[in-house]
Amino acid sequence: MRALIISVDLGVPDYQAHAEEFAMLAKGAGANVVSVLTARRSRPDAAYFIGTGKLQEAVLICEELDIEVVLFDQDLSPAQQRNLERQLNLRVVDRVALILDIFALRAQSHEGKLQVELAQLQHLSTRLTRMWSHLERQRGGIGMRGPGESQLEMDKRMIGAKVKVLRERLARVQRQRSTQRRSRARGNTMSVSLVGYTNAGKSTLFNSLTRAGAYAADQLFATLDTTTRRVWIEGAGQITLSDTVGFIRDLPPTLIAAFRATLEEAIHADLLLHVVDASSPQRDEQIFEVNKVLTDIGAGDLPRILVYNKIDAVGLEPRVETDAHGTICRVFVCAQQRVGLDGLRQAISQSALLPENHEIIQQNL
Repeated sequence: MRALIISVDLGVPDYQAHAEEFAMLAKGAGANVVSVLTARRSRPDAAYFIGTGKLQEAVLICEELDIEVVLFDQDLSPAQQRNLERQLNLRVVDRVALILDIFALRAQSHEGKLQVELAQLQHLSTRLTRMWSHLERQRGGIGMRGPGESQLEMDKRMIGAKVKVLRERLARVQRQRSTQRRSRARGNTMSVSLVGYTNAGKSTLFNSLTRAGAYAADQLFATLDTTTRRVWIEGAGQITLSDTVGFIRDLPPTLIAAFRATLEEAIHADLLLHVVDASSPQRDEQIFEVNKVLTDIGAGDLPRILVYNKIDAVGLEPRVETDAHGTICRVFVCAQQRVGLDGLRQAISQSALLPENHEIIQQNL
């Protein structure tokens, strides 16, 4: 699908990283980005987010390049989105809708699909007044997966009823996960969860440690469904290792709420392995964003080890670093080449022997 990206620079220091990330999101959704229009503003325009001059420039680009969808790299209000669609006579997909679309594309499990549908319905419920008559000829494609156009015809009462049903189903899944966790706790099994920014290499590391075949790819949000495997770690015994959904800056609140059942694997873990893309120029900002989301979901105080992955891309050697107490706090690995994994296993084993982790496991019994 031929797409135009409208990228808005609001003067924030990390604008370039934000723009590159959005381009990766567009590619992940299957868009063929044929043009990028950049606008600079001190603050968003109330009606269109961008100014009328840039809007007219966008109209010309869409006509000349036969654009089929416009991707907006900021979160739009319902009114702004409606106004832009009327002027451009095209579907406009903002950042939240694009992330939801990728989630709808990638979710594989029944639980994952339920979570995506819930998040999409919550997002659509604020946009029921949109006039879509000029878009009726467009079916499917980016921004329309999952519930799709037919859901836009539902009134708030019908959407509210559907949301209630989805929440009840997800609550049952939550209870099942809780039962499984109690079963693992009764066996005194240490629970370890991989967390980190999207595309940091969590699934590749998961596969390297467990010999599992979890889907791994060089794209944002390759993993949406939590996968758990048992692994034997020398010194720690049998542990459960979980691969979780990746985080991203300014993750939509609806997604944090809808994916809470999946993220509970991280909330209730005894240890978090925070996987970081060592080759990313924005790794420090990504660490900050992950820590912020962990705090939001109630996992901010859990023991964690920073795992710097993809060290081959920056010429680093595998190693471990300790804090002032001699506890391993950082591990440098290349998951794809299975380099540095012995150091990571040593860190997990050492963490299992720490008094505070014994307390956590005992509290779960």
